[in-house]
Amino acid sequence: MKWVVANMKWIMLVSGALTCTMVYAAIAPEAALRSTFGETLEGPVAEIVVRNWGALIALVGALLIYGAFDPPARPVILIVAGLSKAAFIVLVLAHGGRFLGHQAGVAVAIDLIWVTLFSVYLASDRRLGA
Repeated sequence: MKWVVANMKWIMLVSGALTCTMVYAAIAPEAALRSTFGETLEGPVAEIVVRNWGALIALVGALLIYGAFDPPARPVILIVAGLSKAAFIVLVLAHGGRFLGHQAGVAVAIDLIWVTLFSVYLASDRRLGA
């Protein structure tokens, strides 16, 4: 636990930078869907929703980077980012193995690590602050 607390700045920077790569979905929604899920959606509504999805994920990444330099903001940022990543994990796994052979499978594995590290930090931070 001490290692996670001592290195949270770097954990948040790496997690934030990787999370920000999903800005790709805002720029090239069809290509992002194909590489992430192996499928794509068609039409203007799909394009708007996927671009928005990419922008929101990139914003979570930006918040993680910000939180790396602002320790008082970390708890709320880690809770929001962790819940967002946990929701993604649950939604992908709810489809069984359908998307795990694509980049979504890699994202699920990496996001599971981030959620675990965020949870360890939040539990440790709570104990240290108590």
